[in-house]
Amino acid sequence: MNETEAATLSEKPSIADFARIFRRVQGEVHKAIIGHEQAVEELLSALFAGGHVLIEGVPGTGKTTLVKTLGLALNLSFNRVQFTVDLMPADITGTRVILGGNEGRREFSFQPGPIFCHILLADEINRATPKTQSALLEAMAELQVTIGGTTYPLAPPYFVMATLNPIEMEGTYPLPEAQLDRFLFKVRLRYPGEEEMVRIVSSTTGPEEAGVETVFPLSEAASRVEGLKRLVREVMVAPPVEHYVARMVRATQPENSRILGDLHAPVHVEAVNRYVSFGSSPRGAQALIMGAKVRALLDGRANIDYEDVDRIAAAALEHRIMLNYAAHSDNVDAAHIVEQVVKAVRSTRP
Repeated sequence: MNETEAATLSEKPSIADFARIFRRVQGEVHKAIIGHEQAVEELLSALFAGGHVLIEGVPGTGKTTLVKTLGLALNLSFNRVQFTVDLMPADITGTRVILGGNEGRREFSFQPGPIFCHILLADEINRATPKTQSALLEAMAELQVTIGGTTYPLAPPYFVMATLNPIEMEGTYPLPEAQLDRFLFKVRLRYPGEEEMVRIVSSTTGPEEAGVETVFPLSEAASRVEGLKRLVREVMVAPPVEHYVARMVRATQPENSRILGDLHAPVHVEAVNRYVSFGSSPRGAQALIMGAKVRALLDGRANIDYEDVDRIAAAALEHRIMLNYAAHSDNVDAAHIVEQVVKAVRSTRP
């Protein structure tokens, strides 16, 4: 960062600052990550929106490198925890140990676990028991850990990226829908194409690795990110757009899709009635709004519009939709449901 940029960011960041920093961080991440443009953008959007991300991807698609590079670019602390069936809550949150004190006295001292960092990669979270999963999810929601009656806050900014391995499901503990709902976005890392595969091989087997530069000085990194997160919350949302978001979330709920005939009735989506058991909760509406606010800032606007909501709908809603047996038998996934919902709700725009 040069002196001009540092002086500009010493004050409250502007919309132009946000877009410039976002794209610069994105560029630094792509020095180490080939492809996955949409996934990286959604990951950064969740970070600046103040939420957490659940990533589904097969091994070797760059999940660990992605988060590590993000931590390096932002100059924030980074930890990785490999979840296993024998991992206990204290292994991630920390525990109190007995240490020898003065005059032979013994006293308890808290030893923080890997959860105490700015960016945490919870790798293969579905391999841990529900008790350990809950310990992490509680820290995500409350931004604190309570051990032995003492509360230890987690330093902001705090961002968790939990990964799911969709291949080996035997011996795993899938996250319940109520816990999935706590993640702002769900992002899928897919296999790279041929050209991307060639670039990956070329960049990772050569004599030099990509040099990732830091965007912020170490002493200012946390406060700068928090300032950008506050700017996201200041983006304005007009009442018609709020109603549009509410209509979209209600359209994912089959019990609401059958209520017709009044002014505020949800949009009728046949695929929802046929294939969905439970739709999105109000957290889905919050995710749509926060994600759309980031999209608006990237486009240089201080208010969101309908297109911002549509573009973030898949990441915000897919993991919040619980499908029934008919959907599995007909090979219908949540992505198809969200696509139909967005198409139907878009037709109601004024």
